[in-house]
Formats: sequence, C-alpha cells, structure tokens
Amino acid sequence: MRPPVRLLIIAASIAVFSLDGVGTLAEPVTHQADAATSYLDVLDLHGAPQTPTDRSFNIFFDTGSWHGYSLPVAGDPATGFSGPFVHSLGDGQWVGARFARLALRDTTSKQSITLSPIDSHAAPGYLVRQFSGPGLVVRQTLFFADSWHALVRIELTATTSRDVDLSVAGRVMPQQQARLVKDGDTVAQTFANSNSKLTTRLHADGAPAYRVTLSGADYRIALDHPLHLKPNQTATVWVEQTLVYDIHADKPAHVDIATAWTQNRERWGNYLKSVTSSHVAGLPDEVARRVTVKAMLTLLGNWRAARGDLHHDGVVPSYSNPDFNGFWSWDSWKHAAALAQFAPELARDQMRAMFDYQAADGMVPDCIYLDKAANNWRDTKPPLAVWAALEIYRATGDKAFLGEMYGKLVRYHRWWFAARDHDHDGMAEYGSTDGTKVAAKWESGMDNGVRFDAITMLKNGNNAWSMDQASADLNAYLYKEKLDLAQVAAILGKAQDQAQWLKEAATMKTVVQTRMFDKTRGYFFDAKLGSGDPVRVYGSEGWAPLWAGVASPDQAKSVIRVMLDPSKFATFMPFPTLAADDPHFSPIKGYWRGPVWLDQAYFGVEALRNYGYAQQADEMARRLVLDAKGLMQQAPMYENYDPLTGQGYQSPNFSWAAASYLLLLQKRERNGLDLTL
Repeated sequence: MRPPVRLLIIAASIAVFSLDGVGTLAEPVTHQADAATSYLDVLDLHGAPQTPTDRSFNIFFDTGSWHGYSLPVAGDPATGFSGPFVHSLGDGQWVGARFARLALRDTTSKQSITLSPIDSHAAPGYLVRQFSGPGLVVRQTLFFADSWHALVRIELTATTSRDVDLSVAGRVMPQQQARLVKDGDTVAQTFANSNSKLTTRLHADGAPAYRVTLSGADYRIALDHPLHLKPNQTATVWVEQTLVYDIHADKPAHVDIATAWTQNRERWGNYLKSVTSSHVAGLPDEVARRVTVKAMLTLLGNWRAARGDLHHDGVVPSYSNPDFNGFWSWDSWKHAAALAQFAPELARDQMRAMFDYQAADGMVPDCIYLDKAANNWRDTKPPLAVWAALEIYRATGDKAFLGEMYGKLVRYHRWWFAARDHDHDGMAEYGSTDGTKVAAKWESGMDNGVRFDAITMLKNGNNAWSMDQASADLNAYLYKEKLDLAQVAAILGKAQDQAQWLKEAATMKTVVQTRMFDKTRGYFFDAKLGSGDPVRVYGSEGWAPLWAGVASPDQAKSVIRVMLDPSKFATFMPFPTLAADDPHFSPIKGYWRGPVWLDQAYFGVEALRNYGYAQQADEMARRLVLDAKGLMQQAPMYENYDPLTGQGYQSPNFSWAAASYLLLLQKRERNGLDLTL
C-alpha cells in the first residue's frame, strides 16, 4: 500500500468544525469572521442549467471573471457547483453542468463515504456548501483568485484518524459535444470556433501524481495516494479551474493558492467598509446596507476583465441578457460613479475602456465588445462622463486621473456642439452618424420615448445628423458638463480654462431657462428647431435641468409641483419615465414609456435635494427602496419597475439600477448647488 498523501493544510489547520444550534455548520475557528457573514444569501444563487443558454437564475462572477458558477438547486444532495457559465463564448453559455463533485472512499472498508448536505450559502465573494458523513465534515468554498482562476477549497475534518481515497469529478453540458482531453494531470476543454480553453486541475501538497479519467461528457481527477486525515484537524485540497479567452494571446500567471483566500477576504473587506455609510432618513440602516450590498454584488457580478478588444476592465449591463455582452457608454458613466464609492480602480478602468475607442473628432461610441468589429458607431450616449470622473475624484482625491482624462473629456464635450448642433445656436440635439431615427433615439438612451414619436432627421455634415428637436435633458447634461469641466480645470490649476467654462455655462443657462421651460405648463420640454415649439410630453427629461442645476428656483418650484403630483410622477413607486396620466403610459411593456428606470428616479431625488426639498427627497428615496418588490428579499435588481405595483421587469441583475440604488443610499456631504452660476 502506498503511503498516505500529506495534504496542504491551511495555516493553523487544527480547526475544529462544530454544529450550531440550528444544525448548520459553523465557521472553523481559524476562519476569522468578516463582514461577509452578515450578508449571506442577499441574492438567491441556486440553480442548475437545463440548456447551455439557460439564464433563468443568478450566477456568481467575481474579479472580472468571464466564467461563473451557481449553487445547485436547493435539496440537491450531490457535492460541487453548477457550472461554469462562460460569458465570452458567443453570447454566453454553460459549458459545464457540475464542477468539483467530490467522491470519497474509506481505504480500510473499501466503501464509498456518503455525504449528506447540511447547508449552502452565497456570501459576498464566495459560495459555500457543507456536508456531513460518518465521523466526517466536509466544506466546499468556491471563490475567484483573479479574473482567470476559480478555486474550490475542500476542507475535510474527521473525528478519528482515517485514510480515504479522494477524487473530484465534473460534467460538461449534455447538449454540448464534449471536447475533453488530458493534458498531463489536467483536464482541458476546448470549444468549436473559439480559441478559448478551460482547464481543471487538483492540488494537494505532497501528492506526486494524479489520475485523470475521461468518459464521454464526464471527467475525474483522483489523488494517486490515499489521503490521511488526523483526528479533529482540517485537511485541505484545492480544485482550480482556469478560463483562457485566447490561448494564442493570453498567458495568465499561476495562482498562488497559499494566499488566494486571504487576498479575497481582504479585497471584499475593503469593498464592504463603505456599506456603513448607507443611510436614508426614515429607512432602517440595516435595510439600506443590505440593499447596498446587493448593488455591490450586482455590479461586481457584471464586472468583466480586459480581454480581446476590450483593453480595460468594465461592467456589462447584465449577464442575464444575451444582448448585453459588452460595455455601453451611458451605462459606464453611471457604473463608474457608483464604483468610485467602493472599487475606485475598477471605476477608473470602466471609463478608460470607453475612451480607448474615442475617435479623432472626440466621439465615444455607444458600445464596445470583445470583437471591436461589433462596436456601435451609429450613435453615442448622453454626456455624463465628466460627472463620473468628478465622482471618482471626490471619492479618491486622484488628481492624476483627472489630468489623464481632462483632454479626452474636453474633446468629447466639444464634439456634441460640432456634430449635434444643427442650427449652431448653442443647443445640441440627439442624432446619429448614419441619419437613422432609430440610432438617434438610441443616442438619447430613452430608445422609444414618446417625445421622439414625430422626429425628423436633419443632416449636419458628413456622418453627422440631428433630430429636429433640442432635448431638455441633453442640454441640461451639457450645461452641467461645463460647470464640471470648470471644476476639473480648477483642480488641475488651469485658471484660464476654468474661466472659459464658467462663461460658457452662464450663456447656456440663459438659453435653457428661456427656450426649454414652458411657463404655461410649468415644466421643461424638448423644443422643435425653427419654431421653438415645446414637445409637450411629460417625461423624466423634464427634471434633468433640476438635477443639473440649470433651472431657476421659481422654475424648479413649478417642476417639483409636477413631480410630486400623484397623477403624474408621485406614483406608488415614484418617478416613472412618462407621466402616469399620459395616454401612451405603458409601465409593463412600454420600456421608456412609463416604467421606473432607477437612473432617472435617482436624478429625480437629487433634483429635489438640489432645490431644498430634502424631506420630499427622503420620502421618494424610501419609496424607491420599500416599494420595489423583492428588493429587500432575494430578488435581483431589475432593468426597470412598474410604478403602479413595484414589480421588476426586463433584465434582472441590471448594473445601472444597482449603481443608482448605491448612489441613492450613500450618505454624502450635500452642500447644495450654487444657483448663481
């Protein structure tokens, strides 16, 4: 009989597991408690894919990984995890049905050891499953060491000395043609029409060899020697799964298993430090904090590392929607503003990823992908980039980042007036590079907004077209950009630039106030070119001037009266994107014709705060949290919500909804706006 393998035992591994009073496995004493244990199962991460494209449940990603996993369905007695799901393969698909399934056999009795599930949880930064067998407790913890490597730490604690044979197994999706090969002691899985490769290996300290067995869609990796378990000591083995996007270009470094878990806990501990600042008056802090953690999990679950033609890390809108496998510019600015509060380097990279593709004329594309041939240059998205850069600076004090971005931000801002001001009156319009109405509507971010139903396209020049109406939100954003650029210039010591931006802002303020505010209706509307006639559609764009601070106090008072009207915008879940009394109001299937979109709702709350309506702002913020169905339970954050019922619709796990909730709940210094600017 070969000698037992000496297993990799974590530092101070004399760690006894115990059962707590409700029959769940307590943390071993060597595992320091961290903030993550206060936020177990914020999202339900149980599920098993029925097809390779099944996105009917939530998936765990971290550190920018392009592969993710889930806990098996509740009650599944087998060990291991569902997955992986590979997001970079086509529009994303499950390539594995089960990963890290554990098999144990007692070497004395030659009998398999049956393990019974105790419990399973999703915590910030890891998934954990716990099992018991005769005289044995087993714990499996899945986490990411970095964007390339997923690790499963398998800890075994026996009550008496014993030797066991150990192996781990996996299965590819039955609907896929298995392309498994042995590569030494590693299992490699490759894919048709792809340069990607998924490798799986087992790690055990002192193990000289492993046995790899392939059988159809199944694989197994076994320790070549028995595993010796000492009484009441925890032995640990590791399973590593690595996804390489392009085997010809990507050379990921080897993961340091000895430090990976500690680094994971330190990283997540730093993320969670900011949770304590979550607060809205009248809302229990524990509710605000739990929703903030859900927002963090959503944003980091959609984080994808630089691969292919994406040169910096960023956040996709939602892994749950196969149409969202890239980075969008409008989304990116919102993601960056929220990420700045807890993951500032990712926030910076999110902005860099989009500006990597800034054109010579200053335009930033609508969206970018792993394959740049798919990038959308038909339009851009509303100008919130300077706002996002300043949010990063406010959170970090990173002056160098502002210096890096300033010239790019200036070029992007100037592009709007060069390419989207048809009549050269200092007011911009949404438009497109190909002259199509659909791309112009996309550029607004409010794709099918009622205010665009009767637009005509006007040619400005080569690859530059405008709608025949100037939009209230667009020009409010551009006004704010001038003020924000003035602030950036001041921080960078560019006094002359600062003065120029302030001068331009003052001029634009007068134009917005006089040409876009309808005194008879007390609201801001888009204005038709030529006639100046207002496009009298009551939408969320009408309070964008209050968020930007371009409205006068009297104008703001009138707008807020409309915002707080229960028949229009103060609905059950407040601030729909179209007034509830509009004949086109369609909150369930309307997309931008009535649902609550959290970015616009957040801007609405901030609009109230900007003009001194703090009590009303707090009330609306509370309702946005309390009236969104499932938000305080395990439901994901949705793309938009029904303002009449609070039911979520469209894409679950939506990043800008998460970003908006996080910003909504952050307790920050509010000095108000200087309305004299």
